[in-house]
Amino acid sequence: MTVAEVLLGFWNHAQLHYRHADGTQSEEIGNIKAALRPVRKLYALTPARDFGPLALQAVRDEMIRSGLARTSINDRIHRIRRAFRWAASVELIPVAVVQALKTVGGLQKARTTAREPEPVEPVSLEVVEATLPFLSRPVAAMVRLQLLTGMRPGEACTMRGRDLTQVGDVWLYQPEFHKTAWRGKRREIPLGPRAVELIRGFLKVDPDAYLFRPTDAVAEHHAIRSAARTTNRTPSELAKRVANPGSGRAERYRRNSYLGALVRACDKAFPHPSLSAKRPSKLIQAEREELAAWRRAHRWSPNQLRHSAATAVRARFGLEAAQVVLGHSKADVTQVYAERDLSKAREIMREIG
Repeated sequence: MTVAEVLLGFWNHAQLHYRHADGTQSEEIGNIKAALRPVRKLYALTPARDFGPLALQAVRDEMIRSGLARTSINDRIHRIRRAFRWAASVELIPVAVVQALKTVGGLQKARTTAREPEPVEPVSLEVVEATLPFLSRPVAAMVRLQLLTGMRPGEACTMRGRDLTQVGDVWLYQPEFHKTAWRGKRREIPLGPRAVELIRGFLKVDPDAYLFRPTDAVAEHHAIRSAARTTNRTPSELAKRVANPGSGRAERYRRNSYLGALVRACDKAFPHPSLSAKRPSKLIQAEREELAAWRRAHRWSPNQLRHSAATAVRARFGLEAAQVVLGHSKADVTQVYAERDLSKAREIMREIG
């Protein structure tokens, strides 16, 4: 049994195991694929029983050289150990291999050459407002919804009518797909009057349909372009015209596509004073590096919206209130504590959401 065969077996297992309740694969699949790639590159033909601590450290060194952050490396090493633990559980390799790999500890801050991850900082409202005009209507709505509620990007992407309890002025959103759903935990997000008003414009007849869909964004984009057109379409254009624009798109945004939409909008909202207007093929290497650095400095992510909401709630209502609104609770909290937290979150959202 080679390392490549162990990785293939675990990969087949992971594709079946890491799924949402609706049968779609979770984003953990992508994380596993990235973690296993350097192992396969360096040790594909090595007997699996010979893959020990030194080999795992060599894989870790390869990740350091690639420029990954320390915390990302630790996460990927954990997934590699998980793959070998699975192999031992189905008796593909000796348990001693797994026990040996456990001796490789995680990289510690200031005790490694791996770079430290940049802290996720809140994004200012001025920057968000400058970006919104360059976003499609569904993506702009998700941005505003995150600012109002502090929900996670994935929770905004997967909102459906069936997940909403439409009672009173504060609705309740219970996402079926969320970060801790696999642990059996329930997530409840109160939606204040402003969030409710925002959502009303996206409710679908089908309660299982996602509220914010790339298909809608593409269709609206085509409609806007068509309305602004001043010339008649040629016969060739009519012949290749798509009857249902956006029908080939995904039914919902995912974290990566949501982030990609924000990245493109940021590049349009904050162009480089001189280099953004140039064609990429005309840029020399120094200009490419300068443009890349400019764009990195002027981009923001959906996770920063969650931090912005948390900062606003904490400044006004205190740390405990921020933890309640964001859903930060331990796994062993009692039902009474959960109800008390939900009541407090409802009151906060009634005032600010």
